[in-house]
Amino acid sequence: MDRREIALIRDAQRGSVRALEQLFRLHWPRAYRAALLVVDDAAAAEDIAQESFLAAVRALDRFDRRRPFGPWLHRIVVNRAIDWSRARTLRREIGDAAVSEPAAPARESGDRAEDIVAALSELGAEHRAVIVLRYLLDYTPGEIAELLDLPRGTVNSRLRRGLDRLEEALR
Repeated sequence: MDRREIALIRDAQRGSVRALEQLFRLHWPRAYRAALLVVDDAAAAEDIAQESFLAAVRALDRFDRRRPFGPWLHRIVVNRAIDWSRARTLRREIGDAAVSEPAAPARESGDRAEDIVAALSELGAEHRAVIVLRYLLDYTPGEIAELLDLPRGTVNSRLRRGLDRLEEALR
């Protein structure tokens, strides 16, 4: 974490709207991307990222400035995205006709990145979350365990199972 971010957090904790705006601009892209990759729904991802940032702002007075802000925010984002995905699955299972699944965009075969995103969207939220945190946001398994408040073995297991399912879907 650089001195600029430490100063922004300190100023935001003191009530500076300008510092909050700068923190938002600095962390929004990765927060949104993490939510999108977990929930595979752009509108929901935007809502989740915004709600997560607001939750972080509300809890900013308890934030330890000696720790990086990004991982703290990602923990909030990913946990909310997992909760949203679980709720969506539950609604689907109980047959809530009022909830419609977003249509998957048409994909041309041969575009590896789109194939990976499509395969990733087929994973459960827990597996998708650890893969996003590990391989797209570059957190270590230990950091993921801390972020998600999970045992390290659970993180490793979810990574292994998620990658196995991802590989299977990509064949």
